[in-house]
Amino acid sequence: MLENLKSLDEQLFLWLNSLHTPVLDPLMAWVTGTKEWIPFYLLLLIFLIWKYKWQAIYMVVGIALVITACDQFTSSFMKPFFSRLRPCYNPDIQEFIHLVKGCGGKYGFASSHAANTFGLATFFWLIIRNRFSWAKYFFVWAIIVSYSRIYMGVHYPGDVITGGLVGIFFGYLIFKIYEKVLPTNSIKNNEKIMAKS
Repeated sequence: MLENLKSLDEQLFLWLNSLHTPVLDPLMAWVTGTKEWIPFYLLLLIFLIWKYKWQAIYMVVGIALVITACDQFTSSFMKPFFSRLRPCYNPDIQEFIHLVKGCGGKYGFASSHAANTFGLATFFWLIIRNRFSWAKYFFVWAIIVSYSRIYMGVHYPGDVITGGLVGIFFGYLIFKIYEKVLPTNSIKNNEKIMAKS
């Protein structure tokens, strides 16, 4: 059963990874980067401070906890524990892979990129969904970033899907903690103020 799943994962990876063009290579390399998204994160920070004032402190701490939990769980626990080679290190399929840049670390299960982006998307959507309907589009961003890992040749679809689930779990868990820590009355009062503005 497990071998069949691994084989299916490899076949799906090779198909998705084969859907590449020279035009998309630099774009996906940018999407999959980390430093490239710093301006985006700064805009999120400015937005939270502008809209939520002092409550933004709790939100930023929550986001930091989500990213830390997702990254540490996937990188420090899952990757060394499962020791599943990234596709670009798999000698059985190496020659068929379209590898855009470097291969990265030896192990790839589960994807930290997917966990981090889905964790951030989940937490951010949960804290602002009642005021801003566009928050759901953070999941589109998470999907694109996660897909870029397959395009780049460094993760199987299974790595990405599992990483996404890890992110959703920690995003939801830390949101529930956030709800307990932040007084409910403060949230309601802030929403009333924002509704009037």
